[in-house]
Amino acid sequence: MKKEEKSFFYRNSLSIVFVSLFFLALAAQAFFGWKEHNQELNDLGGQQMAFFPYLESGHFFAATFENFQSEFLQMALYVILTISLRQIGSAESKDIVKPEEVDREPDPTKPDAPRAVKRGGWRLLVYQNSLALAFILLFIISWAGHLYGSFADYNQEQVLKNLPAKTLTEFMKEPLFWFETFQNWQSEFLSVASIVILTIFLRQKGSPESKPVDAGHMETGK
Repeated sequence: MKKEEKSFFYRNSLSIVFVSLFFLALAAQAFFGWKEHNQELNDLGGQQMAFFPYLESGHFFAATFENFQSEFLQMALYVILTISLRQIGSAESKDIVKPEEVDREPDPTKPDAPRAVKRGGWRLLVYQNSLALAFILLFIISWAGHLYGSFADYNQEQVLKNLPAKTLTEFMKEPLFWFETFQNWQSEFLSVASIVILTIFLRQKGSPESKPVDAGHMETGK
């Protein structure tokens, strides 16, 4: 290995750390969610569940995908809206006047250009919008997962209370699912607004999410 060559972990450390934190947090959520759900079942006179069957339950699906869908919605909107919207002074905004590197037309003659760029046509059209499309697809899948989990968990509770189960259409008229949905959406919108606005005035040396420490407040971009 060459002296200047960095290790695999160094070159991929940001992804590795966040993926590891994700799985640790998901495992903790599953464990404590299992404990909480069994307490709920016990209070309703139901039979408690073993851990692995719990991972297939509506309770686990609802809790997991409820968060996933709001995160992917946040990222989809962030990727799409930052194309045309601006915030003067923010590290998260494109320049107010000058064109940005990301706006230039793709060059199919570049030796390391992705295959879709070299082929052009519909492949290029899809590829140049692939990040937004991926987040939109992940949002739709997660929203459906949340709906399924919340629906299944709601009907399980209805049965334990000796009440009739509801159809999916009837359930979607209930406030519960929409309450769970919007309580997550609003927090994601607030977090994006926070980093857009706070990076106007605040700095973090060394972070690509911040402007240089000596940058003026009204200087836009990184």
